Amino acid sequence: MLDLENVLAPIAQASGLPNACYVDAAMFQHEQDTLFRNNWAAIGFGKDISEPGMVKPVTFLGIPMIMVRNRDGEINVFQNVCRHRGMILVEEPQKLRGPITCPYHAWSYDLDGKLRKTPHIGGPDIDTLDSVQHCDYPLISVRAHVWNDMIFVNVGENAPAFEVFAADLIARWQEFDQPLYHGGADSSLCLQLACNWKLAVENYCEAYHLPFIHPSLNSYSRLEDHYNILDNAGFAGQGTTVYQPQINADGRRFPRFANLSEMWEQGAEYVALFPNVLLGVHNDHYFNIILTPDGTGRTNEQIEIYYADKAALGEDYAAMRAINTEMWKTVFSEDIQVVEGMQKGRSAPGYDGGKFSAVMDESTHHFHKWVAEELGGCQRTAQTS
Repeated sequence: MLDLENVLAPIAQASGLPNACYVDAAMFQHEQDTLFRNNWAAIGFGKDISEPGMVKPVTFLGIPMIMVRNRDGEINVFQNVCRHRGMILVEEPQKLRGPITCPYHAWSYDLDGKLRKTPHIGGPDIDTLDSVQHCDYPLISVRAHVWNDMIFVNVGENAPAFEVFAADLIARWQEFDQPLYHGGADSSLCLQLACNWKLAVENYCEAYHLPFIHPSLNSYSRLEDHYNILDNAGFAGQGTTVYQPQINADGRRFPRFANLSEMWEQGAEYVALFPNVLLGVHNDHYFNIILTPDGTGRTNEQIEIYYADKAALGEDYAAMRAINTEMWKTVFSEDIQVVEGMQKGRSAPGYDGGKFSAVMDESTHHFHKWVAEELGGCQRTAQTS
């Protein structure tokens, strides 16, 4: 039995999640079946299907899915499989001129998932069959929601509406309920981490490591300027009262979001929305990060940077965008040695989950508690071989 009760204790007495939560294959599968299936998890970005007719296949929890932007500009998510013989419909991102057509027998579906054509189903040149009514065989829909250009799904279809699930964070950042403009190719980063996905979340939640791992960032956003952010349930992180990097030698800055309150004049916040989204908000730009677990010890980290004003996408801001991207790439890359080092440490049998600082590790402990609560407190894991 894997006892997680110590994780649920008050922070001064608590220990962290045990090693099995990072290295055990059975525990990883249990997380997939609970944490990821029963909550809203992100699978992609709207900017990747930016125009009507664009489709992009993804695999989530082992399920082949397809993200689709319909003719009205709305985003749908379906299981990427034909209702006839289970053939994969779309193999690569593309912009469709017509319907989604199965490459096997040419059954076709519109961008809202409705079955439209079934060629020769009743024999040569007979495209109808009484036993196969088109209305009965649409693509299998996946419950989805789009927020801040991130496409979330709830595979188990048992989570509350996304607006309820993320209500506290939406309210906290309501001033930023404004259009976002993706910075383009120079504003996308992808990192491959040799660590369990939870370590990426834990590291992101706290500022304790700033002076030791991020000396440059700490020079203009110091540890002493940071504060912890805790929610009753589904998010945690840290904020700073001073975020003023030097992007341009002459002091020029990106256009800002409109009508922000005074706290955002120099402030910024960094929050993990559980289970797999990391967010950073500033007065002039915003970044979204999706963590995609790949087994117990590998994680894909996709980072997308957005700006507050379309003007920031212009050529006159190109050099500044490149500098901003490089700054964040440096910060995120500095974390790699940390999360990978902690993953290696989870193979030490004497490590018992560690001891939290009741002052500096509040957000990390909050995440550990969320995981333990979602897993049910005590769970049985398979014997490691």
